[in-house]
Amino acid sequence: MSSDPLQPAEAYNPEHPLLEDPDALAVRLAESEDFLRRNKNVLLGLLALVVLAVAGGFGYYLWRGSQDTKGQAALFQAVNYWEADSLQKAMKGDGKNLGLERVASEYSGTAAGNLANFYAGVAALKQGQYKQAIDYLEDFSSDDYLVQARAYSLLGDAHLELNQAKEAADFYNKAANHNANEQFSPGYLLKEATARELAKDNAGAVAAYDKILTDYPTAAEASEAKQYKARAEALAGK
Repeated sequence: MSSDPLQPAEAYNPEHPLLEDPDALAVRLAESEDFLRRNKNVLLGLLALVVLAVAGGFGYYLWRGSQDTKGQAALFQAVNYWEADSLQKAMKGDGKNLGLERVASEYSGTAAGNLANFYAGVAALKQGQYKQAIDYLEDFSSDDYLVQARAYSLLGDAHLELNQAKEAADFYNKAANHNANEQFSPGYLLKEATARELAKDNAGAVAAYDKILTDYPTAAEASEAKQYKARAEALAGK
């Protein structure tokens, strides 16, 4: 009934007519049943696809977890060799245990494979294999701000060894600004300034020295920055 007793009964329009009219509800149910009958195969196919997608995603999640567990086990001995500075065995393996190269390749896409890229990049850099080091380090990524900044700095080192001073400076800059902090950023900025001087970008070097003096005046690198800044300014014609 209408909430207004003065409103004529014929003017009342219920908010949910199907609930008020059994005949209309029956017609709507019949239409729905007919739709389901006519499209049964299509609907069953769609349902099967959804089930397969969910099952496939869950299966992939389990498989990837098991692969990472295997990768971590394989990485263990390689890292032991790396820490002992037995870089050849760390990279290639010892005939029984996998080396970093194969862990990075065979367990690509897992946390173990990702970490293997970092260790392999450092090992390649120490062995003078600078292009290889760049390849490994570029394939590495980390949510740990300090480790990722370290990877950027190592990429700068590798480029500098290849006489690619501008590229090196850019990576040092990324390292310095990746979660900037008083412990490591001044050192990365000092490396950036040196690389920019080598690249004949003296204005860029001055800017890097200035950032040390402005943002990290108490850092150990500040005295060097103050000293070298005057030289860079002279070369930049300031």
